[in-house]
Amino acid sequence: MKALTFGQNLFQKNMDMTTSSILILAMIGLVAGLLSGFVGVGGGMIIVPGLVFLLGASQMTAQGTSLALLMFPVGILGVINYYKTGNVNFQYVIIMGLAFVLGSYFGSKWALKISEQKVKLVFGIFLLYMSIRMIYNSVKAGL
Repeated sequence: MKALTFGQNLFQKNMDMTTSSILILAMIGLVAGLLSGFVGVGGGMIIVPGLVFLLGASQMTAQGTSLALLMFPVGILGVINYYKTGNVNFQYVIIMGLAFVLGSYFGSKWALKISEQKVKLVFGIFLLYMSIRMIYNSVKAGL
């Protein structure tokens, strides 16, 4: 796949979007935003599987698209609501933000060097682990 160079129409690749794909994308974004605001999940936990399973995107395209979405202030209104109630720790934000930039750079380099099947396996294991851990902790706490 040829990489886009600066100045090319970034949307040219997606000109064949149908109404149903636009609606699916809107629903993925809505669910990701709702869950992000509700339980603080990373958008990738919703966006990546949604793009792969609902729209047939490759794992790498789904991951790249999810990261591109995170570039914009998609969560600003949710952050404002949490900030108003004193539930944002900006010291944590700065530290995690800087680490996130480095992590996303090196993580993407690593992911692009290994097979897509291995990336899917690692991602699936991560989601399974997080799911089991959250279910266990909820049951242990008495729901």
